[in-house]
Amino acid sequence: MKIAIASDNKKTISHHFGRALGFVVFDIQNGKVVNRDYRENIGKNSGECGSCDHSAMIRNVKDCEIVISYGMGQRIYVDLVNSNITPIVTEEKTVDEALNQFLKKQLKNRIDKLH
Repeated sequence: MKIAIASDNKKTISHHFGRALGFVVFDIQNGKVVNRDYRENIGKNSGECGSCDHSAMIRNVKDCEIVISYGMGQRIYVDLVNSNITPIVTEEKTVDEALNQFLKKQLKNRIDKLH
């Protein structure tokens, strides 16, 4: 299983999926991290409304089953679901804490934070 967590600095979770500079991607086997890398967020928002390239962002994480971010828009949430990727909107602040909570099956999905 692969999990992508939106992050600008590889430590904290980005506040917005579409504006994240990249993703920390974890390869999980038997409940343990076996690999960790970082991917640039291709298609990220340029600052103008509607400037995200959802297709490019999804292609960039298409090998991941789960995508975690602190916030995201309703449209990208639906696009991820339609691409068989489970989006999780979290209140966790750090990449490592979100990963730990996910692995313990305690990460809350705050879909009420979608905008």
